[in-house]
Amino acid sequence: TLIGTVDLKYDDVSYATVHQSAFLRCGMMPVQPIKELWWFKIGASEERVYYYDPTSVDAALMKRAKRSSRDNTSLEIHPTHLSDEGEYKCRIVVWDNTGNSTEPSVPISKEARMMLKVNVPPEKVEITHLTSGRNLSLRCKSEGAKPPADILWTKTSPDGVETEIPDLSKTREIEPAGELYDTAEQIFYQLEENEMIAKISCVVRHHNTNTTIYKNITFVSPAIQNALKVTMQRFAEPVLYSSIENQDGQDNKAGLVKISADPGFKVPYNTSVTLKASAPGVYPEPRYLWWVGDQTGIAGRELHIDNLEEDKSYYVLAENPLGRVVLEVPVHITISDYSQWNDSSRDGDAMVNDTTEGLDTGAIIGIVIGALIAVFFIGFAVWYWTIRDGTHVFSPKKEKPHTIDEETVPFRSTDKPLLRTISTQTLEGRRSRREPSI
Repeated sequence: TLIGTVDLKYDDVSYATVHQSAFLRCGMMPVQPIKELWWFKIGASEERVYYYDPTSVDAALMKRAKRSSRDNTSLEIHPTHLSDEGEYKCRIVVWDNTGNSTEPSVPISKEARMMLKVNVPPEKVEITHLTSGRNLSLRCKSEGAKPPADILWTKTSPDGVETEIPDLSKTREIEPAGELYDTAEQIFYQLEENEMIAKISCVVRHHNTNTTIYKNITFVSPAIQNALKVTMQRFAEPVLYSSIENQDGQDNKAGLVKISADPGFKVPYNTSVTLKASAPGVYPEPRYLWWVGDQTGIAGRELHIDNLEEDKSYYVLAENPLGRVVLEVPVHITISDYSQWNDSSRDGDAMVNDTTEGLDTGAIIGIVIGALIAVFFIGFAVWYWTIRDGTHVFSPKKEKPHTIDEETVPFRSTDKPLLRTISTQTLEGRRSRREPSI
């Protein structure tokens, strides 16, 4: 039996998440045969969203809208847009009579109004920091949320235990960005003494959309094992120095670790090289300072050295808020086959530039000495053979012998002049002046 009244069951406010489904409830109590079903969005005017006539029409004037399968009168919107937020009206028309078939049915109309709230999870989270010694200033910003997101800070220990950082020296700002909101929060935190790794997280929670976003920043000391390395051109593998295994000593209070490169680098005499320091995995990036002896330090990752002539030890300081490392890099001079350095290959980020061309200084000195010795022996041979040849020259029997340089030699008119050396030519000239005519 049909009753003369219809009650609607609905929610004053419904919530949906952008890009997901929205459900607007509008059910009948009790259920009656439907004559018409209307859905409107209320704005400056009533915008028709959906119309249903069981005899002929089932029309979604909004393409993303449809009748819900739960009760055939509620409305579903998928996917939900932020612009779908607003007030909606549900109108249901049913037929009513007293159960007497002789009397005409009377249409009964019932309306209900409700609000749809569309929530938007944070679109972007970023974290920035400033450091001063072991003091950190951390700022986390959540962008594009509706309603504004909440922010809290946590710290995770090396063994994975996460604890919340107390709300000390915290400031929060909420700024509108159109229909959305940006939330920023800044805290000040001091790193603990001898803390080698510090993982700090900005946790953004958006309860309305059940969304939680972690943005982590991990501070790593350059003093951790195998953190600091120095490379040089043309060496097959970069040399890694462990700040734990190779440490000479550590000042715990100052957080300074001293290590030494062993065995260091070997380069030819009079070579120019560039040493480059790096700290993979260390955050924030350390600042570097190079020096040798009492010279003023040179800031930067690279150190260029011109014309190495003797063994030296170079030092590089790597420092960030969590610690400091001083690395001693010995560079040894060696005289070896130059050909192995006479190429243009590159290894890693560091460079080596040769300033010499051709042979090295030791080879040049050896060649000069060898040439002088050769000249000496050639001169001695010339002098020796000159004297020896002079013993075979004779003068005529009738003439007295002539004294020629080192010894007296006879001369025969049938002998041919000697032309091998300057000494024999001089001898021939003397014969022409002193021999009597025959």
